[in-house]
Amino acid sequence: MIEFGTGGWRSIIGDGFTKDNIQRVAAALAGRMKAERVAERGLCIGYDRRFLSREAAIWFSEAMAGEGVKVYFVNLAAPTPQIMFTVAHMGLPYGATITASHNPAVYNGIKLFISGGRDAPQDVTDPISQTANAIDSRDLHVLPFDRALAEGQVTFIDPRDDYLDAIIGRIDMQAIRRQRPRVVIDPMFGVSLTGLLTILYSARCDVNVINDWHDAFFGGHLPAPTPDTLRNLQSEVLERHAKLGIATDGDADRLGIVDENGRYVSSNDVLVLLYYYLLQYKGWHGPAVRNLATTHLLDRVAAAFGETCYEVPVGFKHISACMDAHDALIGGESSGGLTVRGHIHGKDGLYAASLLVEMICVTGRPLSALLEEVERKYGERHSAEYDWAVTPAQRAEIDRRMMREKCLPEFGQAISRVNYEDGCKVYFDNDDWVIARFSGTEPRIRVFAESGAAARADALAGTMAEFLGLPFQPRAQH
Repeated sequence: MIEFGTGGWRSIIGDGFTKDNIQRVAAALAGRMKAERVAERGLCIGYDRRFLSREAAIWFSEAMAGEGVKVYFVNLAAPTPQIMFTVAHMGLPYGATITASHNPAVYNGIKLFISGGRDAPQDVTDPISQTANAIDSRDLHVLPFDRALAEGQVTFIDPRDDYLDAIIGRIDMQAIRRQRPRVVIDPMFGVSLTGLLTILYSARCDVNVINDWHDAFFGGHLPAPTPDTLRNLQSEVLERHAKLGIATDGDADRLGIVDENGRYVSSNDVLVLLYYYLLQYKGWHGPAVRNLATTHLLDRVAAAFGETCYEVPVGFKHISACMDAHDALIGGESSGGLTVRGHIHGKDGLYAASLLVEMICVTGRPLSALLEEVERKYGERHSAEYDWAVTPAQRAEIDRRMMREKCLPEFGQAISRVNYEDGCKVYFDNDDWVIARFSGTEPRIRVFAESGAAARADALAGTMAEFLGLPFQPRAQH
């Protein structure tokens, strides 16, 4: 079955992710575009460096062209935010990219975008998946790719310059040129390298790179920037005496950061640091938006500047919609995705990375010192994050107990409220919290917790996990 989650449709290659299913999604989208009378305006399609991504983009385009929809084909592996930018920049009604983002290498998928370069919301993706699942592959109308190119139904485009110039135009390049910091980049075998090198070399940075070749197996690791996957980046930062280490996930919409001491900086801390920088050092104004599983320290920073922090369900489409509704300055999530007002309506690892380089150059202070400044003003917050694979039977049992019967464990501290909007989030009187929710991209369940003490955050996560029947082994405190 084709089913869109929080980050598009993702499935195992050769199982759910097949040529037939890819073309069913394309045909369903083409039908929607024809019903909306926007087929002639066309669609932009991109792809990342995963196994079969380019082939899948071709198959997708063949089905779109077969239905009479004009296709603008980005003919080089490209970051997801670049495709989102192109949809908005070209004024297209829809866009798509072939990617499974940070999922394991055995996965691939499709992300869909709507007008303005936004993530397609559920009221768009649900009808598309329903229609796609009902299509018989024998009824697909496919125009061979070479013929579609020859007839002008598919056109190759290269929107890199417009996208990168838009980022460069928003960054204080002169401040970076004055400092000329050394930066280490880890694209995690993904698609960010060309863009990041262009930006950083234009700013006269000294740059070292690791993990830059094409490896569809991502070096045997998840293409997700986490403490476990960035150990080589940490070592390289120390060896090169770099000011910053930057990693991006497989499709470059998320980032991970290593400071000048070789220490991994959590995505929660990166989001808080950038919001604080924009308010304190650049003098900008505006609320913040975060999802349910992201640090409440963002709320404290917002309140200190007379601003509000809004909480939304997981899925960047919720963040971008809330940012629009409240003219928010920044929006982000604990998994490493964020954006800033005035840029695209989706997360962008390249822009966030560029802004971090600007931050250490404008302030003239290393990342660790800026983080200490924030902690000194607003207190420390420690997070715990765990996840488990679940079978359909386990998922049904957990869903029954947690979401329908609304059972809770005994946490040993006063609960202020419980939110069932997206999983089960428990808020405590002392500003601690814990949430359990099913992943929208994989058959997994995740538990997040936050507290003023690392041991307490782990204890909250463990209490929730054990109550749900999940094996819990606490990690080293951080």
